[in-house]
Amino acid sequence: MPDITIIIPAYREEKVIPDVVGRILRVMDATGRDYEIIVIDDGSDDKTAAEAGSAGARVISHPYNIGNGAAVKTGIRNAKGKILVTLDGDGQHSPEDIPRLLEKMDAYDMVVGARTRDSEASFHRTMVNRIYNWFATYMCKRRIEDLTSGFRAIKTDIASRFVSLLPNTFSYPTTITMAVVRSGYSLVYVPIKTTRRVGKSKIKLVKDGSRFLLIIIKIATLFSPMRIFLPVSTTMFLAGLGYGLFKIFFIGGQYGPTSAMLMTVAVVIFMVGLVSEQVAQLRFDRAEIYDDKN
Repeated sequence: MPDITIIIPAYREEKVIPDVVGRILRVMDATGRDYEIIVIDDGSDDKTAAEAGSAGARVISHPYNIGNGAAVKTGIRNAKGKILVTLDGDGQHSPEDIPRLLEKMDAYDMVVGARTRDSEASFHRTMVNRIYNWFATYMCKRRIEDLTSGFRAIKTDIASRFVSLLPNTFSYPTTITMAVVRSGYSLVYVPIKTTRRVGKSKIKLVKDGSRFLLIIIKIATLFSPMRIFLPVSTTMFLAGLGYGLFKIFFIGGQYGPTSAMLMTVAVVIFMVGLVSEQVAQLRFDRAEIYDDKN
């Protein structure tokens, strides 16, 4: 049984995948550790699967294009190693950084390669990632340095626990980062420098960007609902109170139904958040009991 499984999702990467696999082989052979390389061909209509197999990887092919996240989930379900390493198959991640991630796995549950400022990326993607990192930091109550990095190492049992939560799209790094942190597992970041991918990017800024934001809210609601419900409730309550006082002292009118409605809705939202918090805690308790039995 290998100690490490390296998962590479790939779609139409016939030109670069042999080089990626070859570099991983050289790097991992130098470490002296037992490992396997799994390339998940996500329904490519080129020679991606054949090139990956010829380079020395174990290839699992989807019958059609399902999504980058679905490919990673397939890799997790078929992994034999105790530690998983995921990286993109487009050449932007350097396989030479894999040992730097693995050396942290003795002390941490997940290690993420955080892209430095000198990484090759477009300006708008850099700015959007900073906004996501800030929002995720608020949700998780700890600093998130790179929420969307697909280059990471994680213990297999932890990844398997959250595999059902992962979306089939490019949003899987966002989901698993939020899930790991909010579940109380340890996380550390290792600075890495990425290069521009070979070929055209498959991420659509508006479509995938909005999906990332919704997933952050979804995972936060799933693991810590009050981080969402409490600010919304407080804002609506203060808006209702402030509007009512403004009408009384500056317009000379009555308090009014609008203010009362806003404050009432704020109380309802707070109570919904409170119930959601209890449901989330029950889900955690049941999950821990299930893990103990297994």
